[in-house]
Amino acid sequence: MAKIEILLPAMGEGIIEATITKWLVSVGDKVEEDQSLVEVATDKVDSEIPAPEDGVIEKLLFSEDDIPKVGDTIAILSTNGSDSNETVEVKKEEKKESISVQEKIPGTEFLDTKETDNSKEILSSSKTPGGKFLSPLVRNIAQKENVSLEELDKLNGSGNTGRITKSDIVNYINTRTSSGVDPAALSQEPEKQTTPKLPKPEINKEAIYSGGEYEIVEMDRMRKLIAEHMVQSKQTSPHVTSFIETDVTNMVNWRNKNKDRILDKEGIKLTFTPIFIEATVKALKDFPMINVSVDENKIIKKKNINVGLAAALPSGNLIVPVIKNADRLNLIGLAAGVNDLATRARDNKLKPDEIQGGTFTITNFGTFGNTTGTPIINQPQVAILGVGAIEKKPAVIETPTGDAIAIRYKMILSLAYDHRVVDGALGGMFLKRISDYLEDFDIKRNI
Repeated sequence: MAKIEILLPAMGEGIIEATITKWLVSVGDKVEEDQSLVEVATDKVDSEIPAPEDGVIEKLLFSEDDIPKVGDTIAILSTNGSDSNETVEVKKEEKKESISVQEKIPGTEFLDTKETDNSKEILSSSKTPGGKFLSPLVRNIAQKENVSLEELDKLNGSGNTGRITKSDIVNYINTRTSSGVDPAALSQEPEKQTTPKLPKPEINKEAIYSGGEYEIVEMDRMRKLIAEHMVQSKQTSPHVTSFIETDVTNMVNWRNKNKDRILDKEGIKLTFTPIFIEATVKALKDFPMINVSVDENKIIKKKNINVGLAAALPSGNLIVPVIKNADRLNLIGLAAGVNDLATRARDNKLKPDEIQGGTFTITNFGTFGNTTGTPIINQPQVAILGVGAIEKKPAVIETPTGDAIAIRYKMILSLAYDHRVVDGALGGMFLKRISDYLEDFDIKRNI
């Protein structure tokens, strides 16, 4: 009887482990090829692992909420299609995370490889007491320098949702070593830290639960991540929002005229979103200082233009799939990419790589009939475009015989930007350029 080990697959760059959130099968269940076996979650995305062949579930090697590493065997599948009484023992070797000797980490040449009792605590925990995720690399560096979980809990990470990165802990170790601060004293007396922290605002708990009867709804994992990411973005970037009203009559008329032909010819449903992306990409090429990120006092100019699209999920949560190298796609290619990502986002079929690497984000308020809004920047980007609903409005237009009032299709675009690196002039010109590209849409354009 053939048996197959179901491994936790590679799930994207930088992702080395995942949480088992829900088993969809039990021991003894018959499964078909490509049937989903388990739901797993990383700090980036939730996904499912399918069965490689038809068979019977022989053994589940991890429980829900366990955190296996990429490459670990999580289940055994018997491929004869019939039940088996054999017991399959899979011996899992304990792997100790370590930094390769060849890997040179700036500022860590002084690291002492001696282990301490405190390091064992760090290696055995993937989260700090406050709930911050710790990658094995960060835990390993903390182990070598005897950095406690309490110290890690106080670090403000620069990664996604405040995650502590390698550079964060290396910078912390450099600062701690040069200043001669005793880590034990630091964890025991946080008030003596040299870097002042803003006090956490006090919340009146009684007021929260006042107002009569109520029901408590626990946030799911994704909602918690979204909440942390939004708060972190507001704390990181001083947000400024600019608005512009845009006449998109030519765009609307062209799309209405050609959408059926494109559906018949290409099998693609053409929405307005690919046109918004196309105009945005052109404007990003004109103003490359919008397509950047910030690392302390350094501005990182991105050579690729990867456009994220904020999408609402059936659960009510939000996800941002990314169209990579959007500047290399024509309108049909953009439409195909948008439809594919939107469909797989709704079906929870996105891969981790498909929600990473964005350099600019677009969010569509108009989907819900809203005219405009003030979006929050998707860190570590420095700007986000909000697209409002398209409405018919009376407008003054110029004609050869003079001004006239006509019914036009109008919409409001909003741009939230990081005032650390994007001033009002740059933000305003960039937003105006997107508007110009949409208003000047060629009504005679061929596809």
